[in-house]
Amino acid sequence: MPDAYQLAPPLPARLPFERAALTAVAAGLLGLLLTLADADPHRQQTWFYAALGLLSVGTLGWSWLKYGQQPAGVRQDGLWQCASTSRGAAAWVTGLVLTGFYIILYWFPDYLTHLIRPLDGFSHSLRGRPADQWFLYGTFYTLAVALMGARALWKYRHSRYQAIRTLSVMFFQTGFAFILPGLLQLFQKPEFYFSYFWPLKYDYLFPSTVGYLIDNGQALGVFMVFWGAAMSFIATPILTYFYGKRWYCSWVCGCGGLAETAGDPYRHLADKSRAAWRWEVRIIYPIFGLIILITALLWLNTATHNVLLGSISGKAAQWYGFFIGSIFSGVVGVGFYPIFGSRVWCRFGCPMAAYLGLLQKHFSRFRISTNGGQCISCGNCSNACEMGIDVQQYAQRGAPIVRASCVGCGVCSTVCPRGVLNLENGPREGRLLASTLIHADSLRILS
Repeated sequence: MPDAYQLAPPLPARLPFERAALTAVAAGLLGLLLTLADADPHRQQTWFYAALGLLSVGTLGWSWLKYGQQPAGVRQDGLWQCASTSRGAAAWVTGLVLTGFYIILYWFPDYLTHLIRPLDGFSHSLRGRPADQWFLYGTFYTLAVALMGARALWKYRHSRYQAIRTLSVMFFQTGFAFILPGLLQLFQKPEFYFSYFWPLKYDYLFPSTVGYLIDNGQALGVFMVFWGAAMSFIATPILTYFYGKRWYCSWVCGCGGLAETAGDPYRHLADKSRAAWRWEVRIIYPIFGLIILITALLWLNTATHNVLLGSISGKAAQWYGFFIGSIFSGVVGVGFYPIFGSRVWCRFGCPMAAYLGLLQKHFSRFRISTNGGQCISCGNCSNACEMGIDVQQYAQRGAPIVRASCVGCGVCSTVCPRGVLNLENGPREGRLLASTLIHADSLRILS
């Protein structure tokens, strides 16, 4: 039988210790279910922390056995054979569980009471108040980034860039998005996330939020408002000019941090079709324009003492928060990881990504250079791109990659066996060929 018709080799059998680690993960998930089902507060706490311990030990153990005990290097074999990473039954079940959790978290938090109460002690020590559904979510979110970040460190340990980038998102999620906001509440200051800026954290420049921060935070509140405005309109253009959008999307942002760690097994699922590219352009930029419009309307309405627009601008902000801030970024953005890949929100919905992307495409020095003469068309780079970019076609032509959607994660370069791709902050003159090719592609795609 010709090689083209031979069946793919079977997936390697799991080692006994690997099975044991996965069993611990399953036992941890069972422990969370027992926490939900048990009404006794003492047993709730026992089940809950035992579950977190089993999940942590099992995940770390499996990651070490899977990647730490293998030779350094990224192997992509078996991704489309495994049910959990090829939209099989396991992927659909995982997606259903994640989606269901977000729906309950946002709109039916009372069903999570038995998971929230065991965290009261931890919440009191960190924030000086009982836990709520958002503290539960923050704990789960940070734990996921930490555990799957450890997996990424073992998987990409041969790449210094990937190691530093992974440590960076772990640090910002743990320190800036979890511990620091909690400590602010402990000292009776407004809760504030220093690693999130407008337009992603869209309400930080709304008149009501600005007034609340200044009134309740005094000098610190004024600094928070200044920090948010300066990061959005001064630091973001400067940093993007030198480093592209990667400085935020792949190094700082909590959404990107979860995508790069917990979402790493699903990065190959991103749609590479031209139809997906069309939808990307048609959705993300109108969302960016919408939040600009809402912010402007809110300030205009405030300037006229609510005479000009009344409650219309406020209702627009509420609907934006419901459809974009909750359903798109949470339910769809994370719940659909196992089906559509890890960057659905970043690619199609995030207004910060749109803002950074426009700066990166038209203003930044960042690019990914390619050496077409060395490309062997293996497809590893395109397969690894979580933003749906067909990297291979650029590599084959030797064209530099300057795309608004590229988050500069560098995994395409890391998985390339020939060193064809290189992340650079080069002179803008070197971007001319890329801009010409991209403009031609855009005209063809949108026509």
